[in-house]
Amino acid sequence: MQDTSNLIARAQAWLAEDPDPETRDELAKLIAAEDTEELTARFTGTLQFGTAGLRGELGAGPMRMNRSVVIRAAAGLAAYLKAKGQTDALVVVGYDARHKSADFARDTAAVMTGAGLRAAVLPRPLPTPVLAFAIRHLGAAAGVEVTASHNPPRDNGYKVYLGDGSQIVPPADVEIAAEIDAIRSLNDVPRPETGWETLTDDVLDAYLARTDAVLSPKSPRTARAVYTAMHGVGKETLLAAFARAGFPAPVLVAEQAEPDPDFPTVAFPNPEEPGAMDLAFATAARTTPAPDLVIANDPDADRCAAAVKDGDEWRMLRGDEVGALLAAHLVKRGARGTFAESIVSSSLLGRIAAKADLPYEETLTGFKWIARVEGLRYGYEEALGYCVDPDGVRDKDGITAALLLTELASELKEEGRTFLDLLDDLAVEHGLHATDQLSVRVEDLSLITDAMRRLREQPPTELAGLPVTKAEDLTRGTETLPPTDGLRYTLDGARVIVRPSGTEPKLKCYLEVVVPVAEKPALPAARARATDLLTAIKRDLSAAAGI
Repeated sequence: MQDTSNLIARAQAWLAEDPDPETRDELAKLIAAEDTEELTARFTGTLQFGTAGLRGELGAGPMRMNRSVVIRAAAGLAAYLKAKGQTDALVVVGYDARHKSADFARDTAAVMTGAGLRAAVLPRPLPTPVLAFAIRHLGAAAGVEVTASHNPPRDNGYKVYLGDGSQIVPPADVEIAAEIDAIRSLNDVPRPETGWETLTDDVLDAYLARTDAVLSPKSPRTARAVYTAMHGVGKETLLAAFARAGFPAPVLVAEQAEPDPDFPTVAFPNPEEPGAMDLAFATAARTTPAPDLVIANDPDADRCAAAVKDGDEWRMLRGDEVGALLAAHLVKRGARGTFAESIVSSSLLGRIAAKADLPYEETLTGFKWIARVEGLRYGYEEALGYCVDPDGVRDKDGITAALLLTELASELKEEGRTFLDLLDDLAVEHGLHATDQLSVRVEDLSLITDAMRRLREQPPTELAGLPVTKAEDLTRGTETLPPTDGLRYTLDGARVIVRPSGTEPKLKCYLEVVVPVAEKPALPAARARATDLLTAIKRDLSAAAGI
């Protein structure tokens, strides 16, 4: 427990430098009330700058996202760039529509300008992939995107890219963090009122011109979609991309079409969360003619979800299913280059690539790793992230993924088929690859540490009656992977990976079972077998981890 007088003194020192009237007022009230519990939560340590940059709850103090924390982060990034010899470098800044995002973007531009660097800010809240594109398009040395992606409304974040257009990886994160720690006072950070550039729509137009390149010039453009922006920034860019491509204009989920930082219709603005797609399915049900697919972006539009009609109901496709569909589509179109995915994604991609005689790579979790694969042609991650145009956007991109999915839906529609038919074909060809996730959200992070320790000390020898043939502690690294905090279990016909989330207070367990399928009539039995196995693995893994 901190000494109360020292705690109050630290809070008062922070208050004296805080440039934001809102957080100043918030902190002054906590100090006046001598709310030691809340002050301790905000002043025990600082938000850690890592390979996801910064992400946290908005509020006053070093353990929250606020202007003071962002100014320090920007100053650290500027110092890092200058130390690397980038003394006249351009830094591009993008931002979403969350609370404080525009303020954080402006502060970043001011800090870069004050440090003698050049700064350019995107013209308004735009999808994260537009920022990732702009870095390489404009020849920038770095980029910053102010976003918390699909986190709850109370959060915001700060994502850093370097000049190759991909997110930072070690050791850059540690070096930038050291520069941030070296900043003693905000008074040492010059922040001019002007001097940076606000970009025009030219950069957006250049991005949209590239989106056409993901499609085959003569492909059909007939599929009709219902689209939700999930209260984020995707709508205008996606509609413009669809119009350029010649697809029918998507029917919008009106309640979620416009940016709203409070995300009033969803508990979590993530298409994967239960209930998040309910309004989209309701819109699809009353749309005539009936749509061929439902598409969703997350709030910063770097992810893409899809749903299809399955009997009388709409069914959300898993990220791994969409990943396989896009891969099969690209293979059919004759794509060349490396197909890549993270270790938590379905092994089906490897089988598709092998059958097509294409190079294949597995990386650690996160597009910061996938984007760095040499010769990348297509990369995906099961959490709805797809990179279908790595020469344009070296990151996941929910806009171009939506275009490519709608092209595939159009081609299948011309054949009288759907995504589900193609998934059946892939199951017969490569085996039924069924995936699921056991995800536990916690208030107390020590619960995650305890679960990981328990699994390390007493690794399971079997799950769902399947023997564990190999147990790997990924903190030691492997022949092909650098060290990461995770555990991987290989079973006879299944695979399990357990890891703490890098962006949320969650323990995530990724499950996959592979059931051979001799012919199409055997699919229902294979699916039932896969469901039973996944349920049993979840049960046994929960018991082993104590969660």
